[in-house]
Amino acid sequence: MKNQSYDGKPRHDIGHLSALFKNEILEEHKAILNWWMVKMTDWVNGGFFGKIDGLHQLHPIADKSVILNTRILWSFSAAANSYKNEAYQQIADRAFHYIKEKFYDQKNGGLFWMLDFQGQPKQTKKQIYAQAFGIYGLAEYYNLTKQKAAVQLAVELFEQIEKFSLDQFGDGYFEAFTETWGSISDLRLSEKDANAAKTMNTHLHILEAYTNLYRVFPSEKIGYSLKKLIECFLEKFINPATQHLYLFFDEKWVSKSEAISFGHDIEASWLLYEAAETLGDKLLLQTVKKQILATADVTLNEGFDHSGGIMYEQLGNHFDKEKHWWVQAEAIIGFFNAYQITGDPKFLQGTLDTWRFIKHHLIDQKNGEWYWSILENGKVNTREDKAGPWKAPYHNGRMCMEIIRRIT
Repeated sequence: MKNQSYDGKPRHDIGHLSALFKNEILEEHKAILNWWMVKMTDWVNGGFFGKIDGLHQLHPIADKSVILNTRILWSFSAAANSYKNEAYQQIADRAFHYIKEKFYDQKNGGLFWMLDFQGQPKQTKKQIYAQAFGIYGLAEYYNLTKQKAAVQLAVELFEQIEKFSLDQFGDGYFEAFTETWGSISDLRLSEKDANAAKTMNTHLHILEAYTNLYRVFPSEKIGYSLKKLIECFLEKFINPATQHLYLFFDEKWVSKSEAISFGHDIEASWLLYEAAETLGDKLLLQTVKKQILATADVTLNEGFDHSGGIMYEQLGNHFDKEKHWWVQAEAIIGFFNAYQITGDPKFLQGTLDTWRFIKHHLIDQKNGEWYWSILENGKVNTREDKAGPWKAPYHNGRMCMEIIRRIT
């Protein structure tokens, strides 16, 4: 590593730099959690508000997303467990009860996609991505509270994914279903996504969810499914020629897109390693280690913009140079994970350079939380939410907790 810190000032030793970095991350995490507790708790209609827009305006009657709520559940459960903070646990308790009472489909099982602001079902499809985040949050809440109801619901969601979504003949998982688990024509997570039968994004978050569930409830069946998922990534999603991930497939595993997502590449690198490490299969871990280091390396070499930060996507020769908040957060974890494995200073430099970009550009120093993104022209993106269906204290909060945990 160069003989300077991430803020450009001369450094004297790596211990001093690590302590400074860790302290900044800890303070930022506390600020993020406080912002969500103060700004987003809906004391009138229950649960949490559905949206604060990019101009910092609260939308008290915005719809309430299952993704937002399950990510809040995970974020505050993990924070309460890490910091032993009663206020964080109260938010986790609130999220758990709201999900169980409002989002859970008592008749057909599974979690609804969207509620109205008063907690009534509005979009009732069963998106597998959402069921995965339910498992992820519930497993973390069980880790905090040891409430059997939480792990029982997490296992139930796991069983429903395996029953309805698993491709029994071709591996992997199908994207979405109707309220009663029937076939559905619109499989997309959002209007920006391709209408594909199988996607990398959904598989990545099933992997993440099964890892967390196996950690607290290590059954043979969950372990088997987790191992199959890891193998699926190695065999289907990673392009051996480029080390990037394929994003969209039809039901027969024919790729439907040539786009490269730098954020998903680096996020997958550390989540795959975590999954293999949690599973405890030493041979598989060695295979995964080799692969994820190649993916981290290609993200570092191809994804960094000369003006700072990790770019969003590449399609052919065109680079989308918008700097999304979640991409930067995942890059910090992914690069630091690669640094821990290899000791290679280029990965540490990538970690610190990305944090410098976040600090100086993405953190809203006046109003709190992080902006959605910085546009290619360097301006703040105010068109997208500060908090909403896709923006929760999950990516940035998880980054903070991972770095705090990893720096001893």
